[in-house]
Amino acid sequence: MAKGKNARVRIILQCTSCVRNSVNKKSTVISRYITQKNRHNTPSRLELRKFCPYCYKHTIHGEIKK
Repeated sequence: MAKGKNARVRIILQCTSCVRNSVNKKSTVISRYITQKNRHNTPSRLELRKFCPYCYKHTIHGEIKK
């Protein structure tokens, strides 16, 4: 029996406001989360509201390329 590609893939979510505004200029650290998504159900890029410890608020974290 042949198996196809896995439907679940690991993705990295990165804070969009830290990248745009360069909030923390002393440090180059950007808030990132690792999660999974189902490739068949959500083929487009994923965006979630997560807490950013560098902005000190909930911001939109978007999917980035590996």
